[in-house]
Amino acid sequence: MANSGTTILDDVRNLVPLIRETARESELARQPNDSVIEAARNCGLFSLLVPKRYGGIEGDLDLLLEVGLLLGEADASTAWVLNFYIVHNWMFCQFPESFQKVLYAHRNHVLAPGMFSPSGKAIAVDGGYKLNGRWQWGTGIVHADWVLAGALQDTEQGPAMFWYALPRGDVEMIDTWQMSGMCATGSNDVAIHDKIVACTQRVSSAEMRDGRAPGSVLHANPLYSMPAMPLLSLGAALPCIGQAKAAVKEFSDQIRTRYDFASLNKQVDRQSRQIRIAHAALQAECAELLVRQVVREMMALRAKAAPAIRARWGAQIAHGVHLARSAISEICEAAGASSQFLSNPLQRSLRDANTMSCHTVFDVELRYRSMGRALFGLEPDGMY
Repeated sequence: MANSGTTILDDVRNLVPLIRETARESELARQPNDSVIEAARNCGLFSLLVPKRYGGIEGDLDLLLEVGLLLGEADASTAWVLNFYIVHNWMFCQFPESFQKVLYAHRNHVLAPGMFSPSGKAIAVDGGYKLNGRWQWGTGIVHADWVLAGALQDTEQGPAMFWYALPRGDVEMIDTWQMSGMCATGSNDVAIHDKIVACTQRVSSAEMRDGRAPGSVLHANPLYSMPAMPLLSLGAALPCIGQAKAAVKEFSDQIRTRYDFASLNKQVDRQSRQIRIAHAALQAECAELLVRQVVREMMALRAKAAPAIRARWGAQIAHGVHLARSAISEICEAAGASSQFLSNPLQRSLRDANTMSCHTVFDVELRYRSMGRALFGLEPDGMY
């Protein structure tokens, strides 16, 4: 059995020092550190959103929030991968019951990337669906034992997107991850060649989006009837917001021992430094408060949330991420040239935040547009 929610928070706090210690090593290796993945597995972290019937914790979004912020404060790249592993297990719990029973028969979690963009094509064949394609952004593929791939399939109503679940051995990892930020995620490309996927290992993206997938009926906990995109976006946002909080603290710690070159006065006494850190701290706090508000509403409304509310959630989460990025950028400007040393975690915070905020779910123009349409009484559009 997995740990309780209270215990997992303690375990994550104990995991934080290891994540911090290995952050630079992971960045250079261009993938998560093996010891971190193993420690996270051993404490049951990846079963956070897995039902108790499978030996999981069956925590809720408030627990995901606290865990994600703690991990994000430790290191954004590592937190990104760990959070994705957590929420992708929630996605597996949306598949048909027969597949879930097999998947979780002898374990309470799996490790899997979820390739969001429908870069592949599936066609119906005897025994299931033949899948082909190549996907970018395979976060989690390095340590994966399963894979979730989004692909298009022609239906009577036109092209539709479905999620397909495959064992890791059925896919090819292509080493493409040469990035300026989020280097340690190891989010390499994934290719699939003529693999037959059983019907039970497929779920409709539209059904998952609206909280109508098989798991919403199978599991009584309303967590499993959540609209997918707000939940997945939340998991992706927490590393950036946690890292903004960490950057404020890191700058505060670093500047205490620094003096101005000309006056030899302590930099903590300089008014401009005081203003900068206060502004950055407020941006980070506002970002956290925004996502906390979203989590409260998500837990209260679940699948009852109207499209306009879901569109607002998407805009709020994206806005929170960009506030966090702005806080980190301001900290690095105030910290001066020393923040750019590779030995200084602040430069990694900035590079990671710049890369994270480019994720499609944080495209603020699209998220604002959808929310704006709803505010004008128009039908919101987009993935939410």
